[in-house]
Order: sequence, then C-alpha cells, then structure tokens
Amino acid sequence: MKIHWNPLCTLTLLSTLSWITVLVSNAAPAPKGKYLFYVGTYTEAGSKSKGIYAYSYDADTAQITPLGLAAETTNPSWVTLHPNGRFLYAVNEVQNYKGPNSGGVSAFSIDRSKDHRATGKLTFLNEMPTRGADPCYVTVDNTGKYVLVANYTGGSVAVFPIHEDGSLGEASTFVQHTGHGPNPQRQEAPHAHSINLSPDNRFAFVDDLGLDELLVYKFDSAKGSLTANDPPFAKLAAGAGPRHFALHPSGQFAYVISEIASTVTVFANDAATGTLHPLQAISTLPRDFKGQNDDAEVEVDPSGRFLYASNRGHDSIMVFSINPAKGTLTPVEYTPTQGKTPRSFEIDPTGTLLFAANQESNNIVIFRIDQNTGRLTPTGQVLDVGAPVCVKFLKVE
Repeated sequence: MKIHWNPLCTLTLLSTLSWITVLVSNAAPAPKGKYLFYVGTYTEAGSKSKGIYAYSYDADTAQITPLGLAAETTNPSWVTLHPNGRFLYAVNEVQNYKGPNSGGVSAFSIDRSKDHRATGKLTFLNEMPTRGADPCYVTVDNTGKYVLVANYTGGSVAVFPIHEDGSLGEASTFVQHTGHGPNPQRQEAPHAHSINLSPDNRFAFVDDLGLDELLVYKFDSAKGSLTANDPPFAKLAAGAGPRHFALHPSGQFAYVISEIASTVTVFANDAATGTLHPLQAISTLPRDFKGQNDDAEVEVDPSGRFLYASNRGHDSIMVFSINPAKGTLTPVEYTPTQGKTPRSFEIDPTGTLLFAANQESNNIVIFRIDQNTGRLTPTGQVLDVGAPVCVKFLKVE
C-alpha cells in the first residue's frame, strides 16, 4: 500500500505549528522587573482628563508611581505600543477630528534617554485622519510596519504604514462595512469596535457591533492590505453586539464579548485558515440581575486557565474558568470593581494583578489574581485618573 502525502498539508501543518509556537511563547508571563504603563482616557464632556497618563510599575514590589500627563491629546480612548517599545499610538475618538466624519490616530515617540524613559513622557510625531468617525481601537502589526484602526460610528477599518521615525503615512487600506442588525437603536449601521491580529500576523479579526459579526480578514504585512477571508466572518446571535476579542494562548479557542447581550461566545479556532466555529455562549451576569448592563472588555490570563469579562451597569468583573480540552467556560465569581462603569481592564504582564479602569468614577482599582482559582482580591491600591478607558504596559528594565 502506498501513502501519498499532499504538500499543501505540509504547509498547513507547518503554518499551524508556527502559530502555536508563537502563542505558547507569548503565553508565558513576562519576567518581573520595571514597567511603564499608559492610560488612555476620555477628555471631553466634562472630563478632568487632558490626555494620556503614565505610571511606573515595579513588578517585584508591586509599587506604582504616578508620572502625570504624558501627552495632551483629544479623547485618546485606546492606545497601543510599538513592538520595539519606542512609539505609542492612540486613537482620537471624535466624529470630526480636523476633517468631517473622521476621527484621528496620533503617533508619539517614547524618549529613549534614561531620564525621559523614567518619566514616561511622550513626544507628538503626527496624526492622520482615520476616514471614519469615532475610532475606538488601535493595534500595531507584529512586524511593526503598520497601525490598524477600527472606526466605531464610521463602521470601517483602516491600515496606516509606520515610517522609520514612528510617524504615520496615508492609509494603505480602507474597508467600509455595510448592513445593520436587528436592534434599531444600537445596530442601525455597522459599528466596528475592535481589530486584533493573529500571532502569526496572517489574519485580522474585527468585531462589528452593528452587524453581529466577527469579520476575518487576510492581512498582507508586505502591502498593508486587508482582504476578506473565506469564510469572511463568524456570525453571533442576533442582537448580541460583539465588542472585543481574545485568543486563548493555545490558539485553539477564541472569545468574543458582546456588549448588548452581555455574553461571551466561545469559538473553536482553526489557526491555519482563520476559520471560527461557535461552541458556547454564556452570560456574564448573575441570573437575578435586572438592571441595564453593557459588557466591555474580555481577556484570558497568561496561563490560559481563566477568562475575565467586565460588566458596565452591574459594575463587576466576571471570572470564568476555562476547560483546557474544550475551551468552554464555567462561572467562578463576580467581583465588584469598586467603581462605576469598568470600560476596560488589563492583566499585568506577570499575570498577578488586574487593573480595572472605572470610567465614570475616575479611578483604576487594582486586584490581585489568585493563581490557583482565578479569583480577584482588592489590593487596596486605587489610582486617581479622569475617565480611564484602557491600560497598556511597557517593560523598561
């Protein structure tokens, strides 16, 4: 009997193994040491914030020191860091930012000199119109050559080349979504809410709240282009309103938090093809909760054992345990965030602390993560910052 091996199978296997290797290497908690972290905020509508704020964080001692305003800019609601640690990018979440029906994306350099690195100060480089209103999410591809942005009100995504000095060029790709969902108040049009890249840089995943779709694009890092995958999206429940996306460190599972339905949907993920298959949808709320709630953030801890989801209204972080074989979720506990409207949160690079950004109570409350159970305990540390939205860490020592 002869066995024939298809070369395409070899390529698919190698691609899958490559992605899993990247994911496993990324899953290990970062070593302890010294970090900066930046906080993106809202600056309009009576906010006391003026832009992006910086803090120093010693992971060995858990000491946090406020460094003040790092850069003054309008509504930098989401920030991201370049892989080389020298640049920071922020969306300016407004409808008409130096042009009609367009927000902005701003580029900053992080001064490499020792003194300025310690202060976390940012130097403005340039800004580009995002070609859609209210950009709410920004990320940098793994090569460090492109910035990708999701425009919420505009219902679109765009890609911008990064110049050698960290500044941004004109958009290399712009994709306008079309359609609507069943909720006439919230889903009257497309609303791209996040854009994330696979660890191998081959796929971009876009949650569109207005379409109830997790769109999947093939990303070409040589051209900075996005083209629809086959299939082009994974569908969520009607009226769910998908918002943010997280991959499991194994690469086998993906998680989407839905703002309107207050659920997390679990998908099986085919890393080689970018194809997603739904496995489970589970509520982030207690069964007896009757009030208004909008889900916000979702994140898997570095060990891959626990998933966290934030509730705005219930004002809590929901903790789930993850079945290692199936990827499915089991509720562990609801932890009050000790503030109002936890728009986002971030697990620190060592996997030991969770920083909950309470937008409407103007604070960031810090919780310790139990490494065995995933449960959260307040550390007593509370940071005073106006309308915080996101937190991003940068290792400095």
